[in-house]
Amino acid sequence: MKPRFSAPTVVTLLLSGALLLQPAWAVINPKPASEFTIKANQGVLHTLPFNDKQDFEDAQRGFIAKPDTLTIKDDKGNVVWDLEQYKTYIGLDKASPDTVNPSLWRNAQLNMQYGLFKVTDKIYQIRGFDLSNITFIEGDKGWIVFDPLISPQTAKAALAFINKTLGERPVTAVVYSHSHVDHYGGAAGLFKSPDEAKKNGVEIIAPEGFTEHAVSENVIAGNAMARRAVYMYGALLPRNPQGGVNGGLGQTTSTGVPSLLLPTRFITKTGEALTVDGVRMVFQMTPGTEAPAEMNTWFPDSKALWMAENTTNTMHNILTLRGAQVRDALKWSSFLNETIETWGAQANVKFQSHHWPRWGNANIVDYFKKQRDLYKYIHDQSVRLMNMGYTGEEISEQITLPPELNNFWPNRGYYGTLRHNSRAVYQRYMGWYSGNPSDLDNLPPEMVGPKYIEFMGGEQEVLKKAKASFDKGEYRWVAEVLKHLVFANPNNTEGKLLLADALEQLGYQAESGPWRSVYLQGAYELRNGVPTAGGTVTASPDTIRAMTPSMLFDYLSVRINPEKAAGKKMVINMAFTDIGEKHTLSLENSVLNHTTRYAAKPDVTITLSKKTLDDIQLGQGTMEQKIASGEIKIQGDQQKFSDFVTLLDKFNFWFNIVTP
Repeated sequence: MKPRFSAPTVVTLLLSGALLLQPAWAVINPKPASEFTIKANQGVLHTLPFNDKQDFEDAQRGFIAKPDTLTIKDDKGNVVWDLEQYKTYIGLDKASPDTVNPSLWRNAQLNMQYGLFKVTDKIYQIRGFDLSNITFIEGDKGWIVFDPLISPQTAKAALAFINKTLGERPVTAVVYSHSHVDHYGGAAGLFKSPDEAKKNGVEIIAPEGFTEHAVSENVIAGNAMARRAVYMYGALLPRNPQGGVNGGLGQTTSTGVPSLLLPTRFITKTGEALTVDGVRMVFQMTPGTEAPAEMNTWFPDSKALWMAENTTNTMHNILTLRGAQVRDALKWSSFLNETIETWGAQANVKFQSHHWPRWGNANIVDYFKKQRDLYKYIHDQSVRLMNMGYTGEEISEQITLPPELNNFWPNRGYYGTLRHNSRAVYQRYMGWYSGNPSDLDNLPPEMVGPKYIEFMGGEQEVLKKAKASFDKGEYRWVAEVLKHLVFANPNNTEGKLLLADALEQLGYQAESGPWRSVYLQGAYELRNGVPTAGGTVTASPDTIRAMTPSMLFDYLSVRINPEKAAGKKMVINMAFTDIGEKHTLSLENSVLNHTTRYAAKPDVTITLSKKTLDDIQLGQGTMEQKIASGEIKIQGDQQKFSDFVTLLDKFNFWFNIVTP
C-alpha cells in the first residue's frame, strides 16, 4: 500500500538517547479503541493509586514563570520544538481518552508542566523546552548550566527566558552529567560562538570517558539504531490521542542539529570535589549505569542531590528498544545504594535531568530505596528464573513486581518496562540462544512465514481465524499469527491491515511511551508503506569533527562488502598533517584492519589534514576536489585507493521492519 502523501524530507540525528525526526505525515485511517481496549484502560484506573496527587504538587512546586506559547524555531524558521501541538489535547483538566493508557496519560500531564522552576536556593530548572531538563545553578558571577538539552536553539531559548525572568547573567561553566545527546547537544546555544566559551575561560566539566562514548556510541551501528528509533519515538506519528502522546522521559525530542563542545575538565573518581564560580560540588562516578560515562553531583551548601539520569520518575531501560549494549542492572542498583549510604541522610531535595524533583529527606530516601530495589529486583528475579531453566520470553511473561514497588509511581514503566528489562537481563547473561535446539538454527521470518501459513491451511483460513481472534480482543496472538502471513505474502493487503489494527489496539493499551510508539509506528507503515525519501545523518558535524581516525576506520571496517573485497589485498598509509598521526589500513581476507604502525611498503600513501577528511564526510567538498586543490596528496598507486572506496557499502536507512 503506497503512501497517499508525498514523502517528506527527513533529517535524523541519533546519538545514544534520542532520534531527532520531525513528524511529516498523518496516520491514515486510525481506528477507535475497541471495547477490549476501553475495558483494559479503564481497569488501570482501579489498579493504581490515582488518588495520590504528590507528583502533581511536586511537578508544579517552585513555579516562577512560563511563556504563554512554546514553539522554538531555528534561524531558517524551521520548528525545532513545539509544545503547542500537545497542549491542544493534553491538560490537567482533560481525562484520558479511550485510546491512551490512563497511566501514560498521567505521565504526559505531568510532563506538560513546563516553564521556570526554583528547586531550592540558587538552583533553578527549565522544564518542557526539550526531552530533558536544563538546570541553572546561581554562581557568584553567572550561571553554571547542567545538561543543556539536545538542540542549541532550545538551550538558547531557555537561557534567554531565565535571564529575562531573573536577570541577565553569563554562563560561567557547563556540566555534562553523561554521554547521551539530550544532555550536551544544546551547549553551543549558551554562547554566541564556541570561541566565546574558550575566550571567557568557561569550564566544561564531564565524567571520565565522556568524549569517547558521546562520539562513538551508535556511530558504528547508527543506521540500524536510527531506523529502529523511528519506531521507538514514533517519529512519523501525529500528535493527537490516536498518535504520539508521550515519550516517557518527556514529551518528545527537539529537532535541531546537536553541538558538542568538548570538555575542559574530567571528573575521575567518586568524592572528587570542585568549587566553580563559588559553588561547591562533590561528584559520584556511576559508569555503566544509565550511560557508560555518568556522574551524580552533591551540593553540600544546599543539601541538594543531582541524580543525572540514574533515578527519574519512571522505570528506565536496561536495554533500549532502538538497540544498544545491555546495561548492568546490578551495577545500577549498587551505585544507588552507594548514593543512599553517602548522602541519603543529608539530602533535602533530589532533582535530575528529566521529570520533576522530590523534596523532604524521608521522602527522598524512600524513593531511592524503591528505585534501587526496582533494578535489583529485576536483576535478581530474572536471574533466579533463568537458573530455574526459563528463557527470556518465559521470564518476561511471569515476572511481577511486589506491590510496594509496582504501585510506586516513579517505578512505572513509562520508558523501560518490566517485560523487556527482564529479557535484557537474560540477554546480558545468556545471549540470544534460548537453549532449545529448535532455536539454534531456526528459519528467519521470510522463510518460516510461508511454511506456517501452509501448515495453518492457507492465507484465507489464517485470515478467517485471525479475525475471530481479533474480535475476542486477542491482539497479541493476532500480531503473532499475522506477522507470518505478511512475511509469507507482503501483498496481502487484508492481512496487513488486520495486523495494523491489532498493533494499534496494543499501542492504545501500552503504558510505556516507546511501546505505544513502536506499535503505532508499525501500524502506520503497514497502512501507508515505508517512506523512501529523506536524508539521514547518524552523527552531527561536531561529532564528526570529534571522531578520532581510529573511530572512523572502525566504522569503515563494517562497511566493507565481502563479496566485492574477496581476493583483494591492499595496504594504505594515511598521514594526518594537523594532528601528527599516521595510520595504516590493511585489507585482506575481506577484512579491514588498521594500526598506527606505519607500513614501510604501502600500495598508496594519502597525506591530508583531519579537517580535510572531516570536510569530505560533512559534504563540504569531494575527494576529487580536495585532490585537485592540493589538500590531499597521493603517492603510489592511486587506483588502489579508488578501488578501496568502491568496496564500501552505503546503508539504506528506510529498510523494512514489519514487512519482508
